Amino acid sequence: MPFKFEKLEVYQLALAYVDLVYDLSAQLPKSEEYNLKSQIIRAATSVALNIAEGSTAQSDSEQSRFLGMAVRSLLETVACLHIIRRRKFITNIEILNQAEENARILASKLHAFRNSLRPAYQVKETESSYNMDEI
Repeated sequence: MPFKFEKLEVYQLALAYVDLVYDLSAQLPKSEEYNLKSQIIRAATSVALNIAEGSTAQSDSEQSRFLGMAVRSLLETVACLHIIRRRKFITNIEILNQAEENARILASKLHAFRNSLRPAYQVKETESSYNMDEI
């Protein structure tokens, strides 16, 4: 019998993202072996691991917390992609574009999943525009 997380679409997307990040990181220069390469792989892997770990949570709020960690790890990979693009470490722009698009889709699905776990009575701050000139 499969584990609960194995059936989740976000988990399947996270695994596909890990595969893409491994393919992308293989194209990084040797000088980034212990910097960006290891960082982006660890962060991408963390997305899938947090989804899996959160699926065994005792409560929706605990699962939501793990999904929040998955989102943060995903955003870390996006920052790595920006650095890779900015430093021109990879000439294959298509794989960078694909990774950024997959990250956007995965982030959207993670946020939707997380929001579905939130109780209707949860207090949230309303949006407000802050004017720093008034301070």
